[in-house]
Amino acid sequence: MNAWLTTILIFLPVAGALAIWLLPLPRHWAGSLATLVSLVEVGFWILSVDRFDFGRSTLQFEQRQTWFRDLGVSYHVGQFGFSLWLVGLTTVVGAASVAYAWWAGRDRARAYFGLMLFLTGAVVGVFTAQDLLVFYAFFEAMLIPLYVLIGVWGGAGRLAATLKFVVYTVAGSLLMLAAIVVYGLQQGTFDLTKLDQSSNKWLFLGFAVAFAVKAPLFPFHGWLPDAYREAPPEVAAMLSGVVSKAAAYGFLRIAITKFPGPTHDFRILILVLASIGLVYGSLLAFRAPDIRGVIAYSSLGQMGLITLGVFAANDLGFDGAVLQMVNHGLISASLFLLAAMIERRAATGELSLLGGFARGRPALATILMTTGVIALAVPLSTAFAGEFLILAGLFQHFWAYAVVGAAAIVLAAMYMLRLISAVLHERVGPAVSEAALDLRAGELAVVVPLVLILLGLSAWPNAISGHSFGVASADAAIKSTLVETPGGANELALASPLDWHVGAGTNACAAVGDKFLNAHPDLLGGTHVMRCPGGRFLRLQIHGSGGLARSVVYGWAAG
Repeated sequence: MNAWLTTILIFLPVAGALAIWLLPLPRHWAGSLATLVSLVEVGFWILSVDRFDFGRSTLQFEQRQTWFRDLGVSYHVGQFGFSLWLVGLTTVVGAASVAYAWWAGRDRARAYFGLMLFLTGAVVGVFTAQDLLVFYAFFEAMLIPLYVLIGVWGGAGRLAATLKFVVYTVAGSLLMLAAIVVYGLQQGTFDLTKLDQSSNKWLFLGFAVAFAVKAPLFPFHGWLPDAYREAPPEVAAMLSGVVSKAAAYGFLRIAITKFPGPTHDFRILILVLASIGLVYGSLLAFRAPDIRGVIAYSSLGQMGLITLGVFAANDLGFDGAVLQMVNHGLISASLFLLAAMIERRAATGELSLLGGFARGRPALATILMTTGVIALAVPLSTAFAGEFLILAGLFQHFWAYAVVGAAAIVLAAMYMLRLISAVLHERVGPAVSEAALDLRAGELAVVVPLVLILLGLSAWPNAISGHSFGVASADAAIKSTLVETPGGANELALASPLDWHVGAGTNACAAVGDKFLNAHPDLLGGTHVMRCPGGRFLRLQIHGSGGLARSVVYGWAAG
């Protein structure tokens, strides 16, 4: 059954969506079936965690079936350690969002719940696709339900929000499609496990821009505030908590892994844009007049921080980025659902009209305070662990960006404390009625599991940060391997850091190094030396863990 687990996680919610669309179910039964399917999906993910071998850094639960043989396209799916956690984030947030929509009683229930389940399946597909065209198909598929959910069930400004969202995302997607087609045809395959690394900067930019729009990164965030404000709250929870992580995943799985040279060339530019987005988003969150605005702009800042971790391109940065993706997904989803519960009671999310919600509403106050304190990244919280790892990874190579990240954490404390104070404390706002009830059992059933997961990760963040890229021994992998070079069999051995001489990367020896790294995805990050003909040594400086998220810098080492 293991080989089918990934396919089940993708198509179980899709099958549930088809059933809800085709069966003449009343509103209540449509919501019940959607919630049941979502919970079964979470159960299959838990089964995946139980059967996953975290000691390996290779692809697991893999399934491959030829699709277009002539083009080298196949239905190829599977999970690495870091994608397993993102799939889990998708299933958990998806279940909470569907359950809340059921409790809230959305109209046109069959269409609504079918689209929510379809969205869940498409996002899981993005995180597990191992063929570029399959990845693109799922990447586009997840946008279709978002267009409809925002455009039909959104707020008063939904049409303008949907239009912005469509224009930005379609432009980015078309660039990525062009890059995929050219890259795949050049290589003769679209399989991510078979594609060789490329030095083409234009192809890298095609992927990078698409992911920057989806995250979003500054200055591609123009669609973000309207979409997050006008979408139904559970859709905003999925959009901010889960869909935005497809961009960080794309950077990690495709851009950095397959384009190490362009990654090195554009690294500073991306770090600068991510830093600007982190500070700019945090400042806008502090000035936002409404709850959703605070959450929306804080998401811009947090995606900037996650991108900094990804492009730190070392073990600490990668581990912190994956942990922070899960952290932010759970935190933003919880906050959007709490915002919906507050708006139902006050008929507004304007901070100036709120206040005093803590009086007589202990459950709401406790849940919001707990989520907010974790979002503050106080010591011993999972957000603190994620941010600390990212900053430590940045500090190893780019201390200035680590300083920017640390300063932005102070800004995060400011906007989150302002949100908590404006909603729970101060005087009772004009929109807050004394008759407004505390959180009901149905609402607690939706949001409490998310908060409990955050508390669990606060107790054991290493559950994710230490189990995302495998723990295989680099020494064993290196010392037991022989590499064929034009001069014969030569041993690849660990070496102490040596002085750089001349940059290389297009010579025959470096080409052999490329083939070796593609054939040995379990080789961990570090500095290695390959003995080449003529008494020269090729230094391979690998940033990252395993063969999934690595950038490799070549250079001649003194021999």
